[in-house]
Amino acid sequence: MLSYQKNLSPSFFATLSLPATAMGFALSVQIAALSWILNSKFGFNLKEIGFVWLAGPVAGILGQVIIGLISDNVWFWGGRRRPFILIGGVIAALMLLALPNIGVISDALGFEEVIGVAIAVALSLDLAINISFNPTRSLIADVTPEGTIRTKGYTWMQTISGFFGVVAYLIGAFVSNYTLIYLGAILVFIFSVFPTLFISEPKKLDETEEGEVKAGNTETNLPKFLKICFAHAFTWVGVQTMFIYTFSFIKENIMGFGTTETVSQAQNDEIGFITGISFAILNTVGFILPALVLEPITKKIGRVKTHTVCIALMAVGYLLIIFFGHSQTALFVLMAVVGIGWAAVVSLPFAIMSETVNQRKMGLFMGLFNLSVVIPQLMSSTLGRFIDAQPNKNSIFIISAVCLGVSALLWTLVKESKSIEKEIIAEKA
Repeated sequence: MLSYQKNLSPSFFATLSLPATAMGFALSVQIAALSWILNSKFGFNLKEIGFVWLAGPVAGILGQVIIGLISDNVWFWGGRRRPFILIGGVIAALMLLALPNIGVISDALGFEEVIGVAIAVALSLDLAINISFNPTRSLIADVTPEGTIRTKGYTWMQTISGFFGVVAYLIGAFVSNYTLIYLGAILVFIFSVFPTLFISEPKKLDETEEGEVKAGNTETNLPKFLKICFAHAFTWVGVQTMFIYTFSFIKENIMGFGTTETVSQAQNDEIGFITGISFAILNTVGFILPALVLEPITKKIGRVKTHTVCIALMAVGYLLIIFFGHSQTALFVLMAVVGIGWAAVVSLPFAIMSETVNQRKMGLFMGLFNLSVVIPQLMSSTLGRFIDAQPNKNSIFIISAVCLGVSALLWTLVKESKSIEKEIIAEKA
């Protein structure tokens, strides 16, 4: 073990965050560019785009649980999580390179319809991301003790990952989505391969690198785990609906174009620009808040209460978009409000969940927990026809607001972990 890992120095937390950052960047590229490129270059409608996005949840269901279970019980290439991070990172980089070349690949294979190739590329990309995402998050739990230090590991993960996510959306908005895709392939490869060489994993998941048994929970609290999963699932129905269909809201409610109206390339670029800036603002708040704001608050009131408040504010943000988000400026401002919830969504639930399960089975339970993300994503991907049929695309954010409101209520049923309760009491003493 290198000294910077043994001492839990800031440089260690930064390095530990990079593999998750790689997968987050790949996902940001997909969010920024996939719907846009399918609509503008290949003429896909919302229903067809929804079908392509179905590939992600399918990959998640198949990938994360299986990879999590396997990674709990293997050891090769000097690690338990390392091999899957390396394999997934390389495949993800290659699939990003394939994304803008879907038409070329389709022609080379002799296919008349590009949708089959689009689904295959999206499925491969998502499968690669899912192969790596579970191990990158499980790795943080493997090498950090329970309590505020583990919270720090996940908030640092989101701070660094979120920063690069913002960079991704800004590149897509101000340069081009094509530049973003090719740069993404390079960064995903680098951030997946090199950091794993400088992180030492424990051979036994309930021990430190020195062989000491980790303190804290060693048995799974299944009822609490399921409560967290249900609460998180409603969050992701709303969030994924936003990610997939916001460009359509912008096209009709801000740009003023009808569903079937022909849009020029310049106008498509403008829609892509507004979409990119919106998600850049969302992620700017999302990467600034976790380490600088949310982590200190969790020390005062706990992780669960902090997360619940953030989710409720996200629901309020969606409601405000429905009523006031019909100009670029208003949408940008309100995306910052939504970003408060996003900052919590991508950091706190992992820390909360990790202390409800058996440490030896962290990969498996990270995979099962991911079902509370991918199944809602699957549901959101099937909403294209319904949203397309609505006279106003406010329906996108009505769905999001309702789901986040339900999620906030469900989070009130989750109790704080004993380790955090002890630390809050000590903080007040």
